[in-house]
Amino acid sequence: MFERMIEPVLGLPRLVKKAIALALDAGLCVLTVWLAFWLRLGEWISLSGYGWPAALGSVIIALPIFVAFGLYRAVFRYASWDALTSIIQAVFVYGVIYAAVFTAFAVPGVPRTVGVIQPILLLLALAGARAAVRYWLGGRYRRHFRQSVSKNVLIYGAGTAGRQLADAISDSLDTRLVGFIDDNQDLRGSVIRKVGVYGPGQIEEVVDRFDVEEIFLAIPSARQTRRNEILDAIRPTGVGVRTLPGLLDIAQGKVAVSQLRPLDIEDLLGRDPVAPDTRLVERNTAGKVVLVTGAGGSIGSELCRQILSARPRMLLVADMSEYALYAIHKELLGKREGTPGCKTEIVPLLASVCDEERMRRIFSAWRPETIYHAAAYKHVPLVEHNLVEGVRNNVVGTRTCALLAQEFQAESFVLISTDKAVRPTNVMGASKRLAEMQLQALAERRPQTCFSMVRFGNVLGSSGSVVPAFRQQISLGGPVTVTHPEITRYFMTIPEAAQLVLQAGAMARGGDVFVLDMGQPVKIVDLAKRMIELSGLKPFFEGSREGDVEIIFSGLRPGEKLYEELLIGGNPAATSHPRIMVADESFLPHAELTQKLAGLFAALGRQDVESVRRMLMALVPEFSPSSHLMDLVHTEEAKSGLRMNLGQAIP
Repeated sequence: MFERMIEPVLGLPRLVKKAIALALDAGLCVLTVWLAFWLRLGEWISLSGYGWPAALGSVIIALPIFVAFGLYRAVFRYASWDALTSIIQAVFVYGVIYAAVFTAFAVPGVPRTVGVIQPILLLLALAGARAAVRYWLGGRYRRHFRQSVSKNVLIYGAGTAGRQLADAISDSLDTRLVGFIDDNQDLRGSVIRKVGVYGPGQIEEVVDRFDVEEIFLAIPSARQTRRNEILDAIRPTGVGVRTLPGLLDIAQGKVAVSQLRPLDIEDLLGRDPVAPDTRLVERNTAGKVVLVTGAGGSIGSELCRQILSARPRMLLVADMSEYALYAIHKELLGKREGTPGCKTEIVPLLASVCDEERMRRIFSAWRPETIYHAAAYKHVPLVEHNLVEGVRNNVVGTRTCALLAQEFQAESFVLISTDKAVRPTNVMGASKRLAEMQLQALAERRPQTCFSMVRFGNVLGSSGSVVPAFRQQISLGGPVTVTHPEITRYFMTIPEAAQLVLQAGAMARGGDVFVLDMGQPVKIVDLAKRMIELSGLKPFFEGSREGDVEIIFSGLRPGEKLYEELLIGGNPAATSHPRIMVADESFLPHAELTQKLAGLFAALGRQDVESVRRMLMALVPEFSPSSHLMDLVHTEEAKSGLRMNLGQAIP
């Protein structure tokens, strides 16, 4: 009967609930006065006689005090020690006044001891009533709710973080903890928070026994290799996995069910971090004027965050996208305000790196000492379809900024390059290789500016990464599209890539082509399968219906390679950093390259797509296109039989 009353009571309006609470507390005041008389006289009396002043006085004194102390603002079914503290404080004030009236001054017919006994009884009654309501509306409701709609979960890790998470789960209505998994053999068979602790070898057995739907990882200090081993052990169970945030959040006590996040693929592909060399990070940034082009992009924005931490004198953030520039500028301002003692001036600049006049005014006004050139068009199919603009941005934009850096005597210029520049099969890769060659040729002349470039593969979570696309496809129930069963890529997290870029740039001596250690390459189809499985779902392929999310193969896109490489030649030289190497790559001498670039730039000016691609192949001998010419404007013109005379002014 009581359980059937729970939902109607919880559904009452807030004011009605407060009125009921006030009426109940008034009743407790009267009841405890009656009990106080019994304790004093040893017999039950009627309060309608001499006892009514004591009962009425209790209600008149108590209720205003209880309202003032906020006893009716708390939600009773979630009452905690804070609520009990408020009750004690309120009853103490009440007791002083009540005792002053009925003990110190006395009221005819009311024994003086009632003024002392009744407040004590009222405190016990109020605390007991709140506890009963919490049990009835809170505990019993939660148990009833969990039995009907909750999901059973396991926590991997019975340490401090795991126990704090278990405490948080105890207040959750939709989650029920059924056990811990822990590597510590001393904990096996023990009971923590009323549930058992099991070993890693028992995961599948426990999942089946308790019908577990999710496993929460509470192992913030575990190394990446150990996390991967744990995830490999969980994958066969087919349950979803979520993880806690990092150690800092644990230290700050931010352990709650709401802090759990879906397990990103970054948790699988990330590696144990190598502590950065602070001296290298700060060498080209601390106390200097630093310019980041493409500052609103994935790598550019992370470079800005890490550069700001090194406290440059001024940080110039340049991007041609208004929204991207607004977003990173706002974020950097917030980061600066949250960093004690940081006085870096942050300057947002709307600019295209191809606009020489605009970039010249920027260089002239601020004279940046260090430039990180991250501005680039890097989406392979889009550059294939918009060939002229892709080459203009990646080649002309790089040359413009590099020559201005040299003219205004910047100390360092670092180009963010890509593994697609190695034996490119697409225009994007070829344009980035040509950008590298320009810096190599400039460095050969030994200018004051130290030119270098850093080459690496895919970064997880970037605008062009497959990971966000896969995550969205999985959330929609599939299908997940992979271009080819054998396509393989290198992956690195954005923070690690940006950190290594800063350190590599500081090690440069001029003309260096730095190559980052990307770890082991990953098959994209395996990546898709692991993401599906760690979402608690089962992948399947065409022809099989035994699964939840289908993986389909859509075919290689224009200019796409099956495998990416980081080196044109072989045997890169080691550096002082274990994950940074230096490649020995050939290039054209500056005079010869400048002469050939003149023809390329003329073709770009004419929008002559065929000539641009042909010259790109001549300038980058390793460039071997994997598809025919696919520029969208050129293709449409060919279909229509039209060719615009682009040298002619538009009326």
